[in-house]
Amino acid sequence: MFQPLSVVPGFDLWPGLLDPASQRALVDAVMAAAQTAPFAHYDTAYGKAMSVGMTAFGPLGWTSDASGYRYAERHPATDQPWPAMPAALLDLWKALGDHDTPPDSCLINLYRGDARMGLHQDRDEADPAFPVLSISLGDTAVFRIGGTNRKDPTRSLKLSSGDVCRLSGPARLAFHGVDRIQAGSSGLVPGGGRINLTLRRAR
Repeated sequence: MFQPLSVVPGFDLWPGLLDPASQRALVDAVMAAAQTAPFAHYDTAYGKAMSVGMTAFGPLGWTSDASGYRYAERHPATDQPWPAMPAALLDLWKALGDHDTPPDSCLINLYRGDARMGLHQDRDEADPAFPVLSISLGDTAVFRIGGTNRKDPTRSLKLSSGDVCRLSGPARLAFHGVDRIQAGSSGLVPGGGRINLTLRRAR
């Protein structure tokens, strides 16, 4: 596995790490999972629905409603456990995340149309010593990353299908988000758009 690009300290990028066949297999797994754990546009604590559709793989999924953000063991609409995490994701985490402790959540975000993700920190996990791995599939995203304070300067870069990045160390609690997707830049996702998978250790 080739060495990553260090974008900022703690934020590493492996451009095109996943080949087309691996990308297709993951998209197929996501679409199969969505049959039993459908994508949902959760309400934020402020009462506004998110523009990004969400579901999950693994023991824990991330949900949001008027009472706040949290990890949950069951899909909020179906009350069923989340679909099992594909072996390819567990292998990727072992290689780039943590060799000894497996992930217990893989959030699946679906960006279509004008969907975006405002600057935020991933801080709902019990131990930020574990990294967050992010996998891009489908349309290219304009990604923004800053520092650990909301007012820190930010920089933007494009994440293309097959790219994998890692937030760890000094960037683990960095503010980051997606300004927009470049619609039509990939035909990988059925119906168009971008899928982002983020592997985490939540507990």
